[in-house]
Amino acid sequence: MLAWLRYHFWFTPRQKLLTSVVALAVLGGLLGYGVNRLTTPEDRSCAAGVERPVGSTECIGVNGDGYDFGAAHLTEVAGRIRDENRTLKSGEYATVALLLPLTSTDSGMRVKVLHEIQGAFARQYRANHESNSETPKIRLVLANTGKSNAHWRATVDRLKTMTGGPDRLRAVSGVATSSTEIREAVTALTGAGIAVVGTTITADDIANGPGAGNNRYPGLARVSPTNGDEAKALAHFGKVEASKALLVQDTRSGDHYTDTLKSAFAASLKGAPYEPQLFTSPPDPTEEGTTANTFRQITHLICDTRAETVFFAGRHTQLRQFINALGARGCAERSFTILTGDEGSYLGEDRKLNRAALKAKLTVRYASLAHPDAWKPAPGRPVPATGGSVVAYETFLADIAKAAKEPVGLADGQAIVAYDAMATAVHAIRQATPEGSQYPEQEDVVTQWPQVKGSLRVQGASGWICLDNFGNPFNKAVPIVELAQDGSQKFVQIAWPEGEPPKEDCLPPRRG
Repeated sequence: MLAWLRYHFWFTPRQKLLTSVVALAVLGGLLGYGVNRLTTPEDRSCAAGVERPVGSTECIGVNGDGYDFGAAHLTEVAGRIRDENRTLKSGEYATVALLLPLTSTDSGMRVKVLHEIQGAFARQYRANHESNSETPKIRLVLANTGKSNAHWRATVDRLKTMTGGPDRLRAVSGVATSSTEIREAVTALTGAGIAVVGTTITADDIANGPGAGNNRYPGLARVSPTNGDEAKALAHFGKVEASKALLVQDTRSGDHYTDTLKSAFAASLKGAPYEPQLFTSPPDPTEEGTTANTFRQITHLICDTRAETVFFAGRHTQLRQFINALGARGCAERSFTILTGDEGSYLGEDRKLNRAALKAKLTVRYASLAHPDAWKPAPGRPVPATGGSVVAYETFLADIAKAAKEPVGLADGQAIVAYDAMATAVHAIRQATPEGSQYPEQEDVVTQWPQVKGSLRVQGASGWICLDNFGNPFNKAVPIVELAQDGSQKFVQIAWPEGEPPKEDCLPPRRG
């Protein structure tokens, strides 16, 4: 009431006018601010080349300036990559991108990603400082596809714009999971004429091969054996009697790792008396789901068979659940051996694994992609004369020591394989660089894979990398690893897809 009296009786006309103008200005400012907020796009940037897609909190994109994508465990190695990249002068380098789900929330995948980046950086550093000043120098960038690779398309679209200056993207490595998303990413990258070097993709159908229509990924190379080769190496190693073997397999379709692994295992179990035991993992196989209940029932059925060896075709979360269930089986007096693919490498870091299960007459062995003891001489276990070398592995050890303040974990083989994939990418880039040029043309890098063999092979820390004409490693060393009772990953011996090490010339035979 007092305010009304003051305005109507005490204010002069000039004061009333001034008050009205101020009030209108304030209201106009608020209205303008509101309109501006509604019409100005939200700033979703995280760092140079990185932003949050609409509806997501993940930072997606490509960066080589030290950004860790909000993942604190990647801060140190991302900083080392930044420091190395800053030493490079404009025009003297080619870029290699490491395509990985950097913001995965799965604990096993987070460790895998860290080790792969550390391995790739170690090889970048060697390329720039320990290779007799060969050119071009190598710039490394991190490319995040997000949890479960859900945002692969946005990142791949960004990579496709980087083939010109100043980036001169010439290869993409990483590409580490055999999933539908990664298959589509590889299809898009190779379709754009970008060379791709897979680290731990093992699915047989994310590969090229002989025959019409089988060159689906022109420019794709891999440093890891296929699931089919892993299965053959396991069969040569184990000499499993099919009449006493059983297959446990995932029915979820579309997972290229699982689909091709169960096909490879089934082929090696011809004549087995038992039909496969089935389970269905969740759409995201890193989730627990209800498969533990299924495995509890499957263990009862396994006790009803004469099986001694169980081939397991599934991802690591379900593998851990199955081991836990089989460790608590009713027929505890019987011994069993589980054989599986390279997803077994995650078990050493899995805190939900019941270590006591491994003391219950249960042996778990898997085909690893690399292991730190594979190329170390040991009493009673000589190093093969061909297929790899002690010197190549010792060179890797010297390089990986530069990748982190603390020792890099090597037991899962991820750092070793990523180092070798980077070495293969660098090899192709430099082989494709004409004399007198500073860097190669994009289209010349993708044609290099058929020549990576014989005396031009890559001396990998995981073994020789001799590629066939389709970019697949021929008769690559497959370390057989056993999960020890304390959870450590114990090297057993090297197995070979062809049954024996490659010859000295390392020239793949003609295939049909």
